[in-house]
Amino acid sequence: MDINLFDFHLPEELIAQTPLKDRTASRLMVLDPATGEVMHDQFKHIIDYFEPGDCLVLNDTKVLPARLYGEKEDTKAKIEVLLLKEIGDDQWETLVKPAKRVKAGTVVSFGDGRLKATCIKETDQGGRIFKFSYEGIFYEILDSLGEMPLPPYIKEQLEEKDRYQTVYAVHQGSAAAPTAGLHFTTELLEDIQKKGVHVTFITLHVGLGTFRPVSVEKIEEHDMHAEFYQMTKGTADLLNRVRKEGGRIISVGTTSTRTLETIAQKFNGEFHEDSGWTDIFIYPGYTFRAIDGMITNFHLPKSTLIMLVSALAGRENVLRAYNEAVKNNYRFFSFGDAMLILEGRKNHE
Repeated sequence: MDINLFDFHLPEELIAQTPLKDRTASRLMVLDPATGEVMHDQFKHIIDYFEPGDCLVLNDTKVLPARLYGEKEDTKAKIEVLLLKEIGDDQWETLVKPAKRVKAGTVVSFGDGRLKATCIKETDQGGRIFKFSYEGIFYEILDSLGEMPLPPYIKEQLEEKDRYQTVYAVHQGSAAAPTAGLHFTTELLEDIQKKGVHVTFITLHVGLGTFRPVSVEKIEEHDMHAEFYQMTKGTADLLNRVRKEGGRIISVGTTSTRTLETIAQKFNGEFHEDSGWTDIFIYPGYTFRAIDGMITNFHLPKSTLIMLVSALAGRENVLRAYNEAVKNNYRFFSFGDAMLILEGRKNHE
């Protein structure tokens, strides 16, 4: 399948640079995958599209303030280090800029020496393995010294660190936020539960590979990055019960979707307590086994994310909806507006 089938024109001014003050104030486009029809609404009304017995599945990963600015101990040269993945014993896979200045044995100091990192291995494409040394609790030091690793298309500085974090973030480990969840407030989730809609959580730690462009012409040749996921027994039991009782499973974001589909494929359509690494690549032609609908943001042209959305709602439907979003000045990407893909719409009061 040709990658250009997933291209569309996006004016640069529609790329949202800053989050809205009120998380629920985003616009909401509702797309019916059966008919291709769209409806324009606001995110605060999303509760009206759910029925008692439905289940929302959210990703409770927490973004690390993983971008660190330091200097080489010997030359005082400025070095930027982006933490990617902890590999044990205070060792991390990282990306470094400028990489040519960091060789095995290089020591980088952060925050007047509160945190130090020694390069123990050089890897591909600017990658380095560092071993960190410090006194105290690593994540507390990181929280005080690190910055949120915002996506490359966001040029503005983030005034409030927590705005690139969901209100239900718990488990540290992501290099990027599961941004479909940024629209929810604690109050909105409570209202959804009061309606009789279940709310449950999975964990998938989002890697920077989510921003890696597809560099092949035929999408089947693309290698997906692997990400760590986890589902508890309580969540698995709830989802099986919802399915048995006729409720709909609605994933919040592509990360929740990929986790649910990974597990459903592994266990023949059922949900089980599970954890591991997934590199599932969902594009048109894929048969969904886990979800009935999805909440998502508006994604980059020719990205694996728009391919996933197209697999669920139909490529022609999605591109038509995206063109309408552009025409109506929807805000795109991480801090942008939302889309609900679900059959059978209900008008809010």
